[in-house]
Amino acid sequence: MMCAVKRALLPGIALILAAAALPLCAQAPAQIAEVRDTLERVGQHVAQFYERARSIVCVETVVIQEITSSFSFNGPSRQLKYELRIEWDPEDRALGGEAKIVRQLIAVGGRPPRSKDKPGCMDPKAEAQDWLAMLLPAHRGEYTFTWAGAGRTDGRPSVMLDYKALPAGPPSVVWTDDCILLDLPGRSRGRVWIDAGTDDVLRLDSHLTGIEEFSPPRERRSYASQSLVLERADTQVTYRPVVFHDPEETVLLPASIMSTTILRSGATSSRVTQTFSDYRRFVTGGRVVKEGG
Repeated sequence: MMCAVKRALLPGIALILAAAALPLCAQAPAQIAEVRDTLERVGQHVAQFYERARSIVCVETVVIQEITSSFSFNGPSRQLKYELRIEWDPEDRALGGEAKIVRQLIAVGGRPPRSKDKPGCMDPKAEAQDWLAMLLPAHRGEYTFTWAGAGRTDGRPSVMLDYKALPAGPPSVVWTDDCILLDLPGRSRGRVWIDAGTDDVLRLDSHLTGIEEFSPPRERRSYASQSLVLERADTQVTYRPVVFHDPEETVLLPASIMSTTILRSGATSSRVTQTFSDYRRFVTGGRVVKEGG
C-alpha cells in the first residue's frame, strides 16, 4: 500500500506498508479449508480479470486534500486527472505475473499539464502495483488470511477474509529534497470482501496496525518537532460493475479509492480521493498504419 502526506516543517512523505502474520492454525480446520478454497478461486478469477482489464482504459480523478487533526480541510486541494490502464503480461502468469497500473497525466487543476509542472509528493505514481495482485498465487505466500464471516455487500451475498502480510524486515526511511519514503513491512492489516457467487472482489481495506514514530536526521529537525509520528494510514478500495457493448460484457472495476493518513507532532495529515470514470475498451496488439505505408 502506498500513500503520502505533507508536513508543515518537513517534506512530503510517501508510505509503503506491509503487515504481520497471523497463523492459519489459529482457525478451525473447516475455516482453514474454506479460506484456502476461496483464495484458490479468487486467485484464478483475478488472473482472468487482468486478462480483460488490460484492454480497458479509464479516467482517474485525484483530489489531494490536507486535513487537520479534527479532519477539517486545511487549505486548497490539489486536483489531477490521468488516463489509466493496467499492464498484464500473460506470459508471466506461470510466475504469478505482475499487474501494473500505468498512468498518464492529462490535467492539473483543470488545465492541460505544462512542462514546468512537477509531481507532488502525494501524487499517484506513474507506475504502481495493483491492489488485487496480492491475491495472485505468486503473492499469496506473502500473506496469511483468516475467515471473517459472510454477509451482504452492496446488496450482494459476500464472504470476508482478513489478511496480514508476513514480516519482511525492519522499517526504513529514505529522505529526499521533497519527500520522505517510509517502508514499513509487517505493520498493516486489512479485509477483502468477495462476491460469494462470482468471486469478484467487491471491496478491499488496509490499515496501519499501530502508531509508528521516526526520528528525522539532525539536519531536518526543528524546535517544533523532534520526531515524526504516524498515527493512522487507512485505505479503502471499492469496485462497481461496468457494462460494455459490442460485444456485451459486464466487468467489476474500481470505483474509488479513499486514503487517509494521520500524523502528529506538527505534521499535516492528508486525504487522497481517487475516482474512476469513462471506462472504455481498446484493442490490444494493434498499431497505427499511415496511409500508403
